[in-house]
Amino acid sequence: MKGNEYSELYDSYENVVLPRRHWWQIDLKALWRYRDLIMLFVKRSFVTQYKQTVLGPLWAIIQPILTTLVFTVVFGNIAGLAPSGVPKFAFYFCGYILWSYFAACLTATSNTFISNAHIMGKAYFPRLCAPVSTAISQLISFAIQFVLFMGIWIYYYAAYGSVSVTSYIFMVPLLILQTALLSMGVGIIVSSLTTKYRDLTHLVSFGVQLWMYASPVAYDTSKFERFGFLFKYNPVTPIINIFRLAFLGVGEFQPVQYGISVAVTVIVFVIGVILFNRVEKNFTDTV
Repeated sequence: MKGNEYSELYDSYENVVLPRRHWWQIDLKALWRYRDLIMLFVKRSFVTQYKQTVLGPLWAIIQPILTTLVFTVVFGNIAGLAPSGVPKFAFYFCGYILWSYFAACLTATSNTFISNAHIMGKAYFPRLCAPVSTAISQLISFAIQFVLFMGIWIYYYAAYGSVSVTSYIFMVPLLILQTALLSMGVGIIVSSLTTKYRDLTHLVSFGVQLWMYASPVAYDTSKFERFGFLFKYNPVTPIINIFRLAFLGVGEFQPVQYGISVAVTVIVFVIGVILFNRVEKNFTDTV
């Protein structure tokens, strides 16, 4: 076909589908256009999580309660790693529900390409819809756990007056958003790499466990001041500390440490989205 004939044929079409020119070009507006699909993914993810279980969504309450009881007995009473002046159960429950949201988002997002390969290979939609829907669906479980935590907080406040709300409570929405972005960023990076290196799928759960013990979930950071360098560069540490400071009045807010946490979150999320955007075009050839 000659050049003029091709140009006339090209101009005759109303819509022309062309490949994306650059891997750094990200169409975030498409996420809003496909918001209905995201909500369908959220519903599918939440229903699948508790499908064929006797207690259903009650596991979102039972699991953190049992884990908090173990933390209270082992780390609080036996090891003495909880701070004084605050109920141990409230201290551990407060930190664990936020960590649980982070870990659940990271684990689920890290499996995005593999778990959705049958859908992504048949129909077009913005691939970022999958990790975004994962973060939203896990947020439902977090909301259930947070309501339970508020009930625990009211009990300790009314019965003993041992907890108090501070002005840092206004940072809670920002902390939750940062938790979602950080978990999505790390999970997207892992998901992009697992298209070629499947071994990473077996290391995710192990890595998340190690990360938990490197974060102040089971202990108070003041008990390990000699490992301050580890907490300083762990982006999860200030998130949990400020979350506890907001509702329990224990801990401290360090602007420099939190600034590092925000910077790491932004960098990880941007790298993850760019890498995800680059891998999605050819993932069907490797998955």
